[in-house]
Formats: sequence, C-alpha cells, structure tokens
Amino acid sequence: MAHHFVSVPARLSMWRRVREYAVPLSMIETATARRAAGDWGGACAAARVDVDLDLRAVRKRHGNEITGRLRADLRRLAPDLLRWHMPRVVPDGRLRPGLTVTLARYAGATPVHLVVRTPPAWADAGQRMTLALWEGSGSGYGGHHPHPHPDRRFRLDLHRRLWDARECAEPWSPPDRGEPPEGLDLPAPWDAGNWGAEAEALLRAEGRDRGAFTVRLGARRRVVLELVAPDDSHVPTVRLVREVPPAQEVAALPVLPEAAARVLPDVELLRAGLVTPPRLHPLVARALAGYGAGESADAPAEPHDPHDPHDPHRVECRGQVHRIALREGVLTAVDHDPDELRREELLVGLGGPPLPCLRAIDAVHRSPEALPAIRERLRHGDTAGALAVVEGLLGPGALLRDGPLRDELESAAVGRIEHGLYRSGLVAVHPAAEAVWEADRRPRLGRRAPVPLLLKRDRKNRPRTGQRY
Repeated sequence: MAHHFVSVPARLSMWRRVREYAVPLSMIETATARRAAGDWGGACAAARVDVDLDLRAVRKRHGNEITGRLRADLRRLAPDLLRWHMPRVVPDGRLRPGLTVTLARYAGATPVHLVVRTPPAWADAGQRMTLALWEGSGSGYGGHHPHPHPDRRFRLDLHRRLWDARECAEPWSPPDRGEPPEGLDLPAPWDAGNWGAEAEALLRAEGRDRGAFTVRLGARRRVVLELVAPDDSHVPTVRLVREVPPAQEVAALPVLPEAAARVLPDVELLRAGLVTPPRLHPLVARALAGYGAGESADAPAEPHDPHDPHDPHRVECRGQVHRIALREGVLTAVDHDPDELRREELLVGLGGPPLPCLRAIDAVHRSPEALPAIRERLRHGDTAGALAVVEGLLGPGALLRDGPLRDELESAAVGRIEHGLYRSGLVAVHPAAEAVWEADRRPRLGRRAPVPLLLKRDRKNRPRTGQRY
C-alpha cells in the first residue's frame, strides 16, 4: 500500500510547535490558580511577565477613576493567555522582539495605555515580557526599550478576548473566510471576511465614522482601503480606494491590527487537523468549543510522549541485550558489575574501545534523542521544563559532559544573564553593536588639524581615476 505524505506549511508547523512549547501546562495551571485567588501579580510572575507599574503613582498622577479602571483590567488579565496570543516571528516562533503592544486605553487629560513590552532580540533569553504604562510621547517613560511607543499594527485593545479572561470566557465563532475586496488577492492567513466590522471598530476608536485605513500584508506590501456603507442600516463593507493618497498621508492613516486582519492560528490548526481542542489553552478551547471537528474541550488530554523516560534503554552489548536505567540518580548500565564498569572506564581513559553500554550512556549525555524538545523548551524560556526532561533522562545526580546538550544549557544561562543586564539598565544596547559603533567612529578634522591629515582626507574623498597625484 502506498503511503501518502501530507505537506504541512512551514507557518503552521511553527505554530504547532509554539502551541506545544511556548505556554506549558504548568504555567497555565499556576497562573490560573493565582488569578482566581485575586493575585494578579502572582499570575504575571507565573507567566514570566515582569510588572513595571505602581498603582499608587498612577493614582497620584491620573486620579482615582483611571486607577480603578486599570486595577479592574489587571484583575481580568490572564497573562498566560496573553503570552499565547502574542505576535511571534518565523521560523522558530519566538516572541517578536522590541515590541510595545497596547492592551487597554484610558481617556483623560493625557493618553494612558496599559502596554506589554518584549525585550530586544539580543536580550530575549527566557522570553520574558514586561507590563507597564505608556503616558504619551513626552512622558519619557520606556527607559532603554528600543520602541517604547505603542505599535499600531499589533494593538490588542480592540480584541480584549485575546488577553481578558472574562471576554475570552464567552463562546465565539470565527467568521468563515470571506471574499476579499475586488481587485485584491489575499493569500493565507489573511482573511477579509470580517474586515468591515473590524474597520468600523478601528475608525470608531480613532474618532471617525467612515474613511480610509491601511492593511499591512507583508514587509513590502501595504494596501489602502476605505469603509463604505449605503446607510447606517446596512452592513459596512470595504473596498480599495480609487486614488491612493501620497505616502505621507498613507502613513498617517489608521492601521488595521493583525489580530483583525489574520485568521487566528488556533483556527488554522483546527482546520488543518494539526491540533485538537484539548491541546489548546483551556480558555481558547472553551471559546472555540463549537468550532472543533467533533472534539470536546473537556475531553482528556492525550499523552505528550508515549515513551516513559524512566523506562530502561536497551542496548546490544557483547551479543546480549543489556539495560541502561537510572540508579541512585545516575544513568547506569545495570547489567554490568560496578567493578567491571570501573575497569572499562579506566581502559577508555587509556585509549581503549568503550563498551557499547558506555557508548550509549555517553551518547545520551552528549546528544540525547530528546534534544530537539529540550532545545524548543529553552528557546521559549521554559528552563524548568527543559531541566525536568534532562533529569528524567540522566537523573538529578548526573554530571553533564561536553556536547550539544551542555552547550544548549550554557547558552540559555548566558542569555538569562544578558536579559538581567538589560532589565537593570546596565547594558542598553547589544555589546557587539556598541563595539562596532565605537570602531566606526572617526575623529572629525577641524580647521586647526595638521596639513598632512587634511591632504589625506581630500585625497580619500577624491574620485578614483586613471591619473596619479
């Protein structure tokens, strides 16, 4: 019988890995328990979200009304759900670096935004986020963050169900893929089925009833659309503008957020059969309960790995099948006498060939079969989960040997140190970038510079020709 292989798009393959490793079940359970107890700060800590705001200072600057609304939003915030829906980059699915995303806006004398920030790429080890306030361009807040101003493309204040536990608790059905505006070709995952309603909400938030807006379809593609409707009783629709305004006017137009312009990745994964509702975030699974392909959100989760890491490995050694298992916290060849193992290790130290059992133990220490899963967990900041897998394979008393596994763990530790330096403000930019900048600096030559240096500068700036001067 011929085997049929289904090609999975790279984008969906990335999102499937993100859904498996980026927000582990232990984080969801801990953050949910703390949020249910009213400890929003503890929930943020469980979801690796640092808090850079002081409610007392907010009350002093903006009054009780804004402070009360902010406190209510913090209590409804599900930081694990926010991490689940944060923008990510290909191909590894890490958080989009150097981003400031608006979660809520509070009207007042000065604009106040509840925002979440991601660190720059050089300091994103641990994949931590920061919850803070943005109080206008002139406030000076943001410290050494590369982009402290809220990003219009990734705003979430119009889609609270992506971070608000109460909004996400209500079941919702994603719209079917609609027809794009005439003259516009939309590839996946762009979906124009709900652009009319989303554009209406966007323009209303900007204080407009109708008008033009932009949709960013890629790094070098941006289209200008306008919201039109025959009258107030008809459903608004969008269409391409007849005459594209100048570039400066286009840049000032409202931008339709990607949360409104794209299909939710969870919906794509469900449609493609790459994930089942029990694999989703519990809040997302309940919200999409009526959308799965015959799966119930309350169904028991499937086992993640059919192989128990505590089962003994079996190795063919000297014509027999030997076992390798954990003994007293260390991976050991259990079918060999301890004295025999010491003699064999001594022979290996003198240059002799090792036993197959010892070779298998060394291979597990250096590059185990679970190394890709460990690497994915470290890449998404789940250090505790990665160490749990390592201890399940090698035991808590194992001494790591040189190899890819040790390199990955050391690299993750160094990355956490760099993130700590960034958070403390001791290193505002990447040290390598600063070194290159210092190397490129040249002293400026003034009028009082020596004549030979001035002549050398003039010769350097002169265009090259076939003549010699």
